[in-house]
Amino acid sequence: MVAAPPKGPLQQGTPPQPIAQPPRGELSSVLLQGISWETYQSLVQELESQPNKRLSYDNGLLEIFMPLPPHESYKRWTGRFVETLTEELDIEIRSLSASTWSRKDLAKGLEADECYYIQNESTIRGKMAIDLTLDPPPDLAIEIDITNPALPRLPIYRALGIPEVWRFDGTKMHILVLINGKYEEAVASIALPIVTPEILQTWLTQATTMGETTWAKALRRWIRETIVIG
Repeated sequence: MVAAPPKGPLQQGTPPQPIAQPPRGELSSVLLQGISWETYQSLVQELESQPNKRLSYDNGLLEIFMPLPPHESYKRWTGRFVETLTEELDIEIRSLSASTWSRKDLAKGLEADECYYIQNESTIRGKMAIDLTLDPPPDLAIEIDITNPALPRLPIYRALGIPEVWRFDGTKMHILVLINGKYEEAVASIALPIVTPEILQTWLTQATTMGETTWAKALRRWIRETIVIG
């Protein structure tokens, strides 16, 4: 049974307002060509201490992305939604935030905005070194796509076998599931079946108008009253 969105002025699923683009002259990313796998891996190591720079790599193309505040806000709100929901429902997860996922044999790699092991949490519990040629990929990735990246990221997620991506485009939330090698829109999450795009979008809208602590408390209360009890 799918839970209903929270009651109140946003019950109709009022969409978030489109995000304003960065001011003219303010670059949020740079795309480089002809980058070797070894150079990409070196940059991953060198930039590990700089979370304000993220890398996407696809067969010699490298995008260096510098996230701006709107991106980081939506990323954390969505991640906090997952973490609060799973805590209240007693679902074990492994949170790996913006970890780098890459495979040399595919010449592809990226850093999700947020990512989680849910169905496969017990499989990788305690593992500090995860090898995607041997271990399952994260069950869920969150992708905040509000600045039109020069290097498309969904093909990289698809190649790495990420089974589910929650993608927010600045106006609408999409739940994408990997079916027969292609991402398709879904009416509900596979990892967390009670979650729909409408529920996610409603809570993202509320996050833009409330203090974050007040929002988190309201979310927790809604989960307890609507899902756990109801």
